[in-house]
Amino acid sequence: MTAPVFVVEALRAGDFVLDGPEGRHAVSVKRLRAGEDVVLTDGHGRWAEGVVEAAEGKDRLVVRLGDVHEEPPEQPRITVVQALPKGDRGELAVETMTETGVDAIVPWAASRCITQWKGERGVKALGKWRATAREAGKQSRRVRFPDVADAATSKQVAALLAQADFAAVLHEDRDYGSEPLATAELPAEGEIVLVVGPEGGVSPEELALFEEAGAKAYRLGRAVLRTSTAGTAATALLLGRTGRWS
Repeated sequence: MTAPVFVVEALRAGDFVLDGPEGRHAVSVKRLRAGEDVVLTDGHGRWAEGVVEAAEGKDRLVVRLGDVHEEPPEQPRITVVQALPKGDRGELAVETMTETGVDAIVPWAASRCITQWKGERGVKALGKWRATAREAGKQSRRVRFPDVADAATSKQVAALLAQADFAAVLHEDRDYGSEPLATAELPAEGEIVLVVGPEGGVSPEELALFEEAGAKAYRLGRAVLRTSTAGTAATALLLGRTGRWS
């Protein structure tokens, strides 16, 4: 079994004390003891392997850390613009995309979204998405967690697409001229931005706005996936096709 990952604000080689919520999780939940391996990371690419020297109390782990390394950002970078799903399906989408390897997630308030983030509800929902990305990053043994941006409007999404090296909107309707994502020509580096619409689909007005920004419509396959799973499936396809999974 691979060593568990814990998140810290700063790293340094030598004796290191893991305390607070992460220390509590290591001692009281994972029940780590002297001699076991761990990985500490700041979630932004810096990480170090360590060996537990002692577990103290219920929330304090003393670790002997080796050299600190830095994992460079992978290329091409993959950003998924995720329309807001109903209920807890947003957290499901974030969790599985993080485990798969997406680099950034942009919540999108599409016109056909039933769920709308407003006021305190929006702040709370965004916090859940970010916490989910952090926990899924740890679970999948990542040392560079995906960025979860503030919720974007359609105009802001269009601006993001205009700057991308490859911009795609998932669309199941062939009448819109959607091509297979599996055969699209992809860049070897730069930024890939993928838009996943809500259950009701991307509206014609939004599709026109995104096409004006340089995006094209693509389809994944014959089956129509839910908004909470389409981004994960598309990310997996892109990671395989760009060689990031090789």
